[in-house]
Amino acid sequence: MRGFAGGKPTPGRPTADFETSPHLALLSTSRDRPVDWLRTGQAVERILLRATLARLSTSFVTQTLEWHDLRWPLRAPTSDVAYAQMVLRLGYGPPDRRSPRRPVDDVLDIEP
Repeated sequence: MRGFAGGKPTPGRPTADFETSPHLALLSTSRDRPVDWLRTGQAVERILLRATLARLSTSFVTQTLEWHDLRWPLRAPTSDVAYAQMVLRLGYGPPDRRSPRRPVDDVLDIEP
């Protein structure tokens, strides 16, 4: 993971150590059609939910997928026809505070 402060502390921003050995997950499909994109999205949803249950931190690494010249070499090394659809970084991060939530009654009305 790259730190954007260049190794120098930024005034007013706390620093954190990054995990030294995160894992990357590459999701690919045999074709590159809208249905493949949909199925990839469904798989990402499942991965993110399972990672949350395992208390893993996740982040998307999509920069390389935005350029065809970079996307093609990302394919699975055992396949010449796979299309990389998503790259996820999984690892353990520092504990984070829960985001504040409004009471359910403030945001949901249930009428018979």
